[in-house]
Amino acid sequence: MPRLAIATRNAHKVDEIWAILAPLLPHVHREDVASALDLDAPSPVEDGVTFEANALIKARALAASSGLPALADDSGIAVDVLGGSPGVFSALWSGAHGDDAANLRVLLGQIADVPDEHRGAAFVCAAALVTPDGREYVEVGRMEGRVVREARGEGGFGYDPIFIAEGQTVTNGELDPDAKNAISHRGAAFRAMAPHVAAVLT
Repeated sequence: MPRLAIATRNAHKVDEIWAILAPLLPHVHREDVASALDLDAPSPVEDGVTFEANALIKARALAASSGLPALADDSGIAVDVLGGSPGVFSALWSGAHGDDAANLRVLLGQIADVPDEHRGAAFVCAAALVTPDGREYVEVGRMEGRVVREARGEGGFGYDPIFIAEGQTVTNGELDPDAKNAISHRGAAFRAMAPHVAAVLT
């Protein structure tokens, strides 16, 4: 019987979140965690204009439908020369939700003429935890870096193959998953969230 729900249908994201949380929650086991897909939960309309708002929308909806404490995140890439876009529209930047290859092509095309020194960007993640009795927690993580000119690496997902984090020489798509989680925006947000999850599940 699950004790915690994660508001995503993306198996890669479930694995990534669990890899971050597992060492910090030794009393919670993988079989205690269910995804929105496992629970056949309805998908809410994500009409927030911030990462925090969308994370809360997803967590509130899953907590209400499942009766379980629900974790959600909303994340994306914010490119300096695009004024922080794609931002909350990262997953549908090409017009088709979740088409990673198309999203990469569109973004790289938009900044093709931008010099390397002005290709700064950040990955941002807002993590939210909502309990069926109405408690709510939000934590935000950032990973600063820059956008490269062509995709490299088969790892990660989303914009990982075109992003190099500060202090790194390879893209997120080329990083070992554990190395990425150690520095990522999602890692920072969910490590900060772990004490709240522990308290809720105690």
